[in-house]
Amino acid sequence: MYYAHSTNDTQDKNNWQPLKDHLENVANIASRFSREFYAEQLGYVSGLLHDIGKYSPEFQRRLDGANVRVDHSTAGAKEARKLYGEFQSNILAYIITGHHGGLLNSGSTECGLQKRLLETFLPDYSAYKSEILTPNINEFRPRLTPIHNGMGFTISYYIRMLFSCLVDADFLDTERFLSPDKSSLRGKYEPFDTLFKKFDDHMNTVHLKAEDNPINRYRREIYEQCREKAELPPQMFSLTVPTGGGKTLSSMAFALDHLKKHDLNRIFYVIPYTSIIEQNADIFRKIFGNQNVLEHHSNYDPKNENSENTDIAQEKLKLSSENWDIPIVVTTNVQFFESLFSNRVSRCRKLHNLAKSVIILDEAQMLPTGFLKPCLATLSELVVNYGSTVVICTATQPNLNGLLDERVKPVEIMRSPQELYEAFRRVHVTDLGDLDDSNLSARLNARNQVLCIVNTRTHAQKLYEQLSRSNGCYHLSARMCPVHRRNKLNEIKDLLKNGAECRVVSTQLIEAGVDIDFPAVYRSKAGIDSVCQASGRCNREGKLDFGEVYVFRSTETYGKATSWQSRVAEIGSMIFDEWDDPLSLPAMNRYFQKLYSYEGDELDKKRILPSFEERWRDIAFPFEDVAGKFNLIENNTRDIIIPYDDKVKYIIKQIQQTGFPGKYMRRLQGYTVSIYLEEFKALEKINAISSIADRFFILEGGEDYYSENIGLLSRKYDSENPLFII
Repeated sequence: MYYAHSTNDTQDKNNWQPLKDHLENVANIASRFSREFYAEQLGYVSGLLHDIGKYSPEFQRRLDGANVRVDHSTAGAKEARKLYGEFQSNILAYIITGHHGGLLNSGSTECGLQKRLLETFLPDYSAYKSEILTPNINEFRPRLTPIHNGMGFTISYYIRMLFSCLVDADFLDTERFLSPDKSSLRGKYEPFDTLFKKFDDHMNTVHLKAEDNPINRYRREIYEQCREKAELPPQMFSLTVPTGGGKTLSSMAFALDHLKKHDLNRIFYVIPYTSIIEQNADIFRKIFGNQNVLEHHSNYDPKNENSENTDIAQEKLKLSSENWDIPIVVTTNVQFFESLFSNRVSRCRKLHNLAKSVIILDEAQMLPTGFLKPCLATLSELVVNYGSTVVICTATQPNLNGLLDERVKPVEIMRSPQELYEAFRRVHVTDLGDLDDSNLSARLNARNQVLCIVNTRTHAQKLYEQLSRSNGCYHLSARMCPVHRRNKLNEIKDLLKNGAECRVVSTQLIEAGVDIDFPAVYRSKAGIDSVCQASGRCNREGKLDFGEVYVFRSTETYGKATSWQSRVAEIGSMIFDEWDDPLSLPAMNRYFQKLYSYEGDELDKKRILPSFEERWRDIAFPFEDVAGKFNLIENNTRDIIIPYDDKVKYIIKQIQQTGFPGKYMRRLQGYTVSIYLEEFKALEKINAISSIADRFFILEGGEDYYSENIGLLSRKYDSENPLFII
């Protein structure tokens, strides 16, 4: 008898898992997953072969307690080479060798997958032939359509999706044997028929309570048009709805009706910022129930939800974050796209659940331009080869003509986006030209309530210092930990609601996902999309006929834009010169057209797409290299924890006492500030940072380094004088 997994009982092996059972279970599960994209034969064989290396006497001795290392992953790949043709065996080689360590580069005889396949000594696993019957799949051909004639990316994506099917199937069957209690918690979600009814009941209440006025009539029309277009077949759509048009609920109405009409599997809501995610996920939880909605990002902790989240409910949500098998997933651009380009087992495991699903990409204009082409390529693959529908949802629709294959050219859901723009238009935009801080602060002080958004943290801090002599003045930036920012925003909202003095200086972090409403907004010169986002914080509730948005160029040295900001600001200035209303849809279209034309090859700055085409005929792909390159957020920063309140101080104390930080990681996210390595090293040098559990770094020194008004103080290290100076 050969076994896949053992238990603590080494005397009686009757409760060990037979290897044949494990291989057949994984094969059947992987086949079921890959059936969604017509690859069930490859999925089945990958499951049968993935662990045949465990048939070796050496591995069986390891299960008996012998201290030996056994390579059991290479055997299945080598056997696939003997059994099948070049195409099938190459695909199987990637996913079988990587099912523990991750997808390898194709490499050469010196490294990567090719080196593994040339391995001359492996323990004898031939006993598998007495138990496992491998089917003939040499006639199998995948149903794939290349995008932009890029067959390499299409095949590499296919490998990635099959890899996801195998590793999830392997995890699930292993968990079912080793942790049956945990396994029993999976999949216990309400059916979509129940969710349809919950949503309809909620929307009926919303519409009954809505006052009969022009804006609400437009919102109802947007909602009805989304439901009508849901009848169309799965494809790529755009949804152009102005701020305040109710696109969150209307896009969900589209997703639910579309899923029902076309028998799709689940809904993904992909959003750039955690602040927007928290708002939207909260809305969806209230409608559909906590147990049916996963909020998946680094800051989320199920324990922070209301009492409805019992320990079991928390565990179920944690399990669903591993493979996204829940009806509705709300996640970030970073989590979504970095998973799609990762080679790691833990991140790839969930990808197969994207097949035949509805994917709503909210605030699509926020995708980093340096990775725009790879992001669009992966969305196109999901639409063309995996039966998914993608909705590009935004108030400022980016011009993607020329970047997308004709087969995935988006169909607009709204009949007249221009009419909607005019109906929801709430601001006038004025270009003030050059302004120094003296004139700018005088303008801000002359207003009772005003928001000023600048391009740099230093400018925000300097301007705040000039304004702070007056009442109701606030500063916001990423130098403040998220909990601190939320507290300040709540104070600001109360002042605005009560008509009290309120002047806020902020970096661009306030531009998306912050539900706040000022009568006037000043915005340092930036791209038109940023100006549009800033205008969304002005007259948001429509209390005025029109709010006022003023755009200016700072003459201060510390107010100068970065190189990227300078480029987009220059293009933005061209739009201001050409259009009376720079935020109009034609102006916005022209802005993105100029931006993407100007960026050119920089829309794929890491050359990710070409790297999949160079050796595609040999099925040779650089999975590891691409995973290392595809980082929407550059990894040249370190997170430090700010001991901001008693809650985080208690958590820090618990970690120090127990030495087990894992369960506290999510709760600490709300207290972190990211800083560049140079500043981190400088803080270390003067002992302003301490570490716990060799994983977390704590800011020491209290008010000397962290201000209630500013956050982490912007300082630099003087090597000649071991002190910090502003």
